[in-house]
Amino acid sequence: MKYALVTGASSGIGAEYARLLAEDGHNVIVASNRDGENRRVAESLRRDCGVNAEPLYTDLTEPDAAEKIYAWCREREIEVDILVSNAGILHFGLLTHTDTAAVDRIVALHCTTPAKLCRLFAADMCRRREGRILLMSSITAWTPYPTMSLYGATKSFLRNFGTSLRLELRGSGVSVTTVFPGAVDTPLYNLPERHRRILRSTGLMLSASDTARRGLHAMMRGRARSIPGWAAKAGVLLCRLLPTCAVIPVMRIPAVRRLLERL
Repeated sequence: MKYALVTGASSGIGAEYARLLAEDGHNVIVASNRDGENRRVAESLRRDCGVNAEPLYTDLTEPDAAEKIYAWCREREIEVDILVSNAGILHFGLLTHTDTAAVDRIVALHCTTPAKLCRLFAADMCRRREGRILLMSSITAWTPYPTMSLYGATKSFLRNFGTSLRLELRGSGVSVTTVFPGAVDTPLYNLPERHRRILRSTGLMLSASDTARRGLHAMMRGRARSIPGWAAKAGVLLCRLLPTCAVIPVMRIPAVRRLLERL
């Protein structure tokens, strides 16, 4: 039986990906490290959309997480024809103040596990001559951001990895789409509701649903990338035009300096 596998599907953008895919008639595997929320989302999809939805508890930061997910699918004779690699950690902080275990987790979650999932499931897709892969990157993939050195660098990996994999799979019947969102209204941002409403109304922050909808729209049409929203598009353009040293004056702003001193 065919399924869409969505990582980080228990909340935020991942839950929206799972819901939109289920509404379109796809069976869904809800994968994350939140067992109770996985089950709640899967039950909601089964009840509201009439599809098969399976909760899969998995720690995607473990070195063999991808192999365990692949084995789980093989044991149940599940064919993954859509892979949405969405799970992520938004990390702020100076690298010199970051615990080395956190470095391991972020690199594994954003780089190692997505690459292994693509290696395993894309090979099966190629044999079947059909499949779709969506990778969640970020506009931070386009330029270095102080206090986000780990996050931006790992999202840059996904940017290059997605482009390279797409070229490798040309003519195979398998598409690869990389999504580069800017600010998205999810629990990753600890902001008051009033501020979130203002940001959403101006388009500076998109809803999780809108971000997921635009990403799936691009994936279903086989596009190479999606940069959802005017603010994200403007941010990417600005990052590509400005040299890296352009961020230095920003770091000298008193409020920014005080923030850096607290990290």
